[in-house]
Amino acid sequence: MNQDRLRLDLADLADEVTPVDLRDRALRTSRRLGIQRAVVTSAAALVVLAAATGTALAIRPNGQAPAPAGPSITSSPPPQVTPTPSRSVEPSRTTSKSPDSGAGQPQSALTGTRYYLEQTSTRSRIHAVRGTQDRVVHEVVHEGSRCESNTVSLSPDGKRVVWVQDSTDNNMSGVLLIATVGENGATTLAEGISCLGTRPLRWQGDDLLMVQRKNGQSVLYDAAANKQVVGDPGQETDRCWSADGAWLAAVSEGKPYVSNDGDLRQYTYTPPQQEAAKWDGWEARSVSMDGRYVAVGWIGTDPSRRDGSFAVVDTTRSKAVDLPGTGEVRSVLFSVDGTVLLRRGNGITVLDRRLTPVGTVTEPSSLRNRALLAYVP
Repeated sequence: MNQDRLRLDLADLADEVTPVDLRDRALRTSRRLGIQRAVVTSAAALVVLAAATGTALAIRPNGQAPAPAGPSITSSPPPQVTPTPSRSVEPSRTTSKSPDSGAGQPQSALTGTRYYLEQTSTRSRIHAVRGTQDRVVHEVVHEGSRCESNTVSLSPDGKRVVWVQDSTDNNMSGVLLIATVGENGATTLAEGISCLGTRPLRWQGDDLLMVQRKNGQSVLYDAAANKQVVGDPGQETDRCWSADGAWLAAVSEGKPYVSNDGDLRQYTYTPPQQEAAKWDGWEARSVSMDGRYVAVGWIGTDPSRRDGSFAVVDTTRSKAVDLPGTGEVRSVLFSVDGTVLLRRGNGITVLDRRLTPVGTVTEPSSLRNRALLAYVP
């Protein structure tokens, strides 16, 4: 009885339940998830596109398509400012090593110090010029004496200055003095030293100094030790050494040559005849660090100093070098680092060791009539 009633109740309950197809439900669920994944993927793609184009997008939490969040903002770089070049120098091809040099700023073709000699009737002043700064670093008082003004000379490293102080033999000879640049006082090296000639005092490097006694004998002094170098200085004339003292240019038995410890090379040179008639010959005034080139200058008909040079001779070919630029050559100086200073009336052309131009330096009018004694890199 009870079992029959239970079957009847279950039958009635089954009539009230709606049949469900599980396969259809699974398909609908799969389609809904696919749509959601597509929406999310599209939103992510739009975010990437917005980042690339600079547009900000907001993703709605209900999965709808993203909408722009605001206007696009584009930034422009600041305008570039062209640096103003220096008035006194032209840009160099090389970059300055100065730590305070701004990028893009023009650099001087000469970063070292140039030393000039200013002569007045009672003073010989040595000027140190670096960039646009010009300062007097040493002064020799001579009260109109010819010996001091004719012999003031600076070592290649710019540290020592020497001169002959006039004695009582009518400006023919005197006392050889040496001083440290920038310091007061001087030390006597020798007496009876001649102060005549185009270059009475000649440096062999930074420490050795060749002079002549008033009897014509050559004597070599160690300026660092303040004493004479013992030995035969030789019979060569018109001596000139490279800035490091390694190469010598001189004349022996009327023949010019260059030499170092292991090499000797004779050369010839014929100066312009029209100019040569005005002078008493020529001599080497500066020698390159490898001994290949010599700068030559005129020897005056009077026994007074001559600091300039007018040509450069290639001793390996015995030919004058075609120097760059225009205008009269006033001097050529080979420095210890290989830099060559070619000086004309309108300034300095800076050359490398192959005599290739690398820049120019404009000299102020106050320096143009002063002798260029040395360049220290």
